[in-house]
Amino acid sequence: MARYLGPKTKKARAFGEAIFGADRAFEKRKYPPGQHGTGKRRKQKSDYALQLMEKQKAKYTYGVLERQFRNLFKRANAKSGVTGVVLLQFLESRLDNTVYRLGLAPTRNAARQLVSHKHILVNGILTNIPSHNLRPGDEVSVRNKSVGLEVIQNALNANTGVSKWSWLEWNPETKQGKFLAYPERTDIPERINEQLIVELYSK
Repeated sequence: MARYLGPKTKKARAFGEAIFGADRAFEKRKYPPGQHGTGKRRKQKSDYALQLMEKQKAKYTYGVLERQFRNLFKRANAKSGVTGVVLLQFLESRLDNTVYRLGLAPTRNAARQLVSHKHILVNGILTNIPSHNLRPGDEVSVRNKSVGLEVIQNALNANTGVSKWSWLEWNPETKQGKFLAYPERTDIPERINEQLIVELYSK
């Protein structure tokens, strides 16, 4: 399963962003990890190092393994359009990410677990593959037996709605969401420089 099980705050500090969600420990120590803290003089990173870090940031943010990520890039590169933007659109259209965006889970890891444990339906069909890519028009819903799960209820109660995501639609009464379209780059909030990823794979 494409999951990072190591120390999340440490990894977030390495990237300089809370890529795993709200993190109080990260807010207190936003400098890179290491025994010397902020006092250590760090060398300027090479172009390759910057490109690699951006790819790693995207991988950890969306919970994708190296082979999956490379295959997604190949698909994005073969499709018409700006490769970097298409890559992010593919990542956003993953089922686990969509479940997270719909507010059914507090984090992507929790959303991945809901999918893997067979709590989510796609077009009325039970789907337990987190990496399943949705297409415009696909409907995502909670299995009837799973609606009462505490984790889902807590997430929905804390959720302010998905109106901020223009590519998604959510019906709170039926507990059903819809993937309307692939998001525009300006609509994707993650601070990822996709051009650096394209440059890395283009070497």
